[in-house]
Amino acid sequence: MIMRIGEMGAQLGSVIASVMFVYTIFRQYLPPQFGYYVDKYRHKLVKLFYPYIQIIFDENNNEFRRRSEVYSAIQSYLSTKSSTNARRLKAHDVKDSKSLVLAMDDHEEVTDEFQGIKVSWVLVKRETRQPSFFFYPQSDEKQHYKLTFHRRHRNVVTGAYLAHVIKAGKAITVGNRQRKLNVNNPSQNWYTYRGTMWSHVVFEHPATFETLALHPKMKEEIVNDLIKFSKGKEYYAKIGKAWKRGYLLYGPPGTGKSTMIAAMSNLMNYDVYDLELTTVKDNTELRKLLIDTPSKSIIVIEDIDCSLDLTGQRKKKKEKDEEDNEEKDPVKKKMEKEESQPSKVTLSGLLNFIDGIWSACGGERLIVFTTNYVDKLDPALIRRGRMDKHIELSYCCYEAFKVLARNYLDLESHELFETIERLLGETNMTPADVAENLMPNSVTEDADSCLKNLIEAIETAKEEARKKAEEEEASKKAEEEAKLKAEKEEKEKEQSAKDEVKCNGTSAKEGDVK
Repeated sequence: MIMRIGEMGAQLGSVIASVMFVYTIFRQYLPPQFGYYVDKYRHKLVKLFYPYIQIIFDENNNEFRRRSEVYSAIQSYLSTKSSTNARRLKAHDVKDSKSLVLAMDDHEEVTDEFQGIKVSWVLVKRETRQPSFFFYPQSDEKQHYKLTFHRRHRNVVTGAYLAHVIKAGKAITVGNRQRKLNVNNPSQNWYTYRGTMWSHVVFEHPATFETLALHPKMKEEIVNDLIKFSKGKEYYAKIGKAWKRGYLLYGPPGTGKSTMIAAMSNLMNYDVYDLELTTVKDNTELRKLLIDTPSKSIIVIEDIDCSLDLTGQRKKKKEKDEEDNEEKDPVKKKMEKEESQPSKVTLSGLLNFIDGIWSACGGERLIVFTTNYVDKLDPALIRRGRMDKHIELSYCCYEAFKVLARNYLDLESHELFETIERLLGETNMTPADVAENLMPNSVTEDADSCLKNLIEAIETAKEEARKKAEEEEASKKAEEEAKLKAEKEEKEKEQSAKDEVKCNGTSAKEGDVK
């Protein structure tokens, strides 16, 4: 009996080897159209003897190479399994600089069990080199997870199991997630070796709404608005609007606009995408950057009144002499020409970016504009529906000062608070200037000396403002006097000219009579 089994195994191995040999010969010498039919029937033959099903989950899910959220969820889910089951691991992230997040290495296999069903996961990585004219070779690196399971468990795996993996993976992602501060790269770097549209650093700004120098009612209103937005997925779908919200932060320099953005990020646990418009060549690139921005993000355009000339009136740059251009290397000349080209982003393109059809690609995003001069902005850019909430961050009030005093000096009250309240009501001083005076400059300075320094600074600012107002008034008065004097001289000249004409006319008449 054992001999017969051995003989059958040897014969089966011989048959398989023969089939593989013939198949290789066919693939090598037969035309492609015949190879298609061979593969077709080969797969049918394999199905008869191979009872397992495989599902591929690609890293990127569209032509814009945007990372699949399902892939990210699977990666997070398997990180908890691979740390105990896999032999080859890699640390791909750091959580609060204290612990490592481990993931399975390339081509490593991890098994999982769900409702008594065993499945296996493998991370497959393929890298193909493409010809390129860049200094670095183009690399088309593709990754995917391959899920393998028995076909009798198909309904359970494709239904309940995958739903469990995605839900658990997203929860793990939120727990391990670090906030990031992203900035857009110049477009000429997007397609280089390992080029990306955004570069990032870990965002660890400590600002919160508790430490923000604002009136408590204003803070409460903003926090409630943000929380309502974060829970409004179904509401936005019900009313037929894209799940996004625009905020316009405006006010003098030093009033806390950037700090407000950091507090919003910490409250919502959103990444910040700092969009530098001057590096964006045209509206198409702007659209691609928007598509590459994931959900749970804050897209920021700071000092938008200075970022671009959105009126379409651009100054033409003077071209260099042709002789100098001819002496330059053609490749270097082309790169310099691309870098020196002004941005062609238009007001229409920016409006479509924040409120057009493409703005609905993705959800749960905040768009924040900041400016020191709101009057300079086009009304179409900041109207309601685009910038839904306008927040004026003005000079420091007494309520904001009390927040700063609690933050910097751990004071809830002090005998000098009344004096400071009176001075702040009479003088404009930004929260940044107030905070600078409240910060101890040495270990010997106490709260009393810091408050006295602040009072002195406010009184100095008040005196400077008074002198400036007097100078402006004197200058204005001098201008009015000069204007009146010029008008008086002009009238005297006109009257003199009229008198001269009249005198000449009378003389001419007397001559005619004679």
